[in-house]
Amino acid sequence: MRLKIIVTLAVIAGLILAWNLHRIFIQVPDEASQGAIFRIIYFHVPAAITSFTGFYLAMFSGVGYLISKDLRLDSIAASINEVSLAFATITICTGSIWGRIIWGIWWTWDARLTSYFVCLLIYFGYFMLRRAIDDPTTRARLSAVLSIFACVDIVLVWKSIEWFRTQHPGPVLEIRGGGGMAPGMEAPLWWNFLALLMLATALVLIRTRQEGMRREIDALRRHAHAF
Repeated sequence: MRLKIIVTLAVIAGLILAWNLHRIFIQVPDEASQGAIFRIIYFHVPAAITSFTGFYLAMFSGVGYLISKDLRLDSIAASINEVSLAFATITICTGSIWGRIIWGIWWTWDARLTSYFVCLLIYFGYFMLRRAIDDPTTRARLSAVLSIFACVDIVLVWKSIEWFRTQHPGPVLEIRGGGGMAPGMEAPLWWNFLALLMLATALVLIRTRQEGMRREIDALRRHAHAF
């Protein structure tokens, strides 16, 4: 059943992306001031929203562990965070490519970019912490606490688009209080978000199964050491 869900999600996501790529590169016109490079927004923004969605779902799973002490929730949180970190890395890489064309530089210590970079460092630290602790209950508890702390930084990243008027452009979507996009240019962005969210869900299901197997192996190893 799990395999069927994974395959179904992946196939549908692939079809949506293929159809949407045709719209993005054929039907959507170049942006007036940025030209063709503006199309990277259709991957940059959906990847960012997908990562933020995942990070918060992982935080709720971590809180669930703190309440129930169910290690399966810790496995789910770790799986979601791992996939979300991959999409967050895509976000910062596409942003750097975009910045290189528009600003002439790959990176600048802009307040908004720096806050996002700090977010990535926190989540890389999250997985370093998990690698460093062998006891599953201690690892799960500290990971949940760090996940809660990391989600505070996500709020700062989200609001920094509105708080700081520096190198990074202001919000362009209606939901961010921006001026919106031209008719026909915004819909492909949300279709890409749906496709990436479905792909992320499929990857989380795969990683959750792997984490479950790892949890079983750890339990067998501890049982063997007891003898």
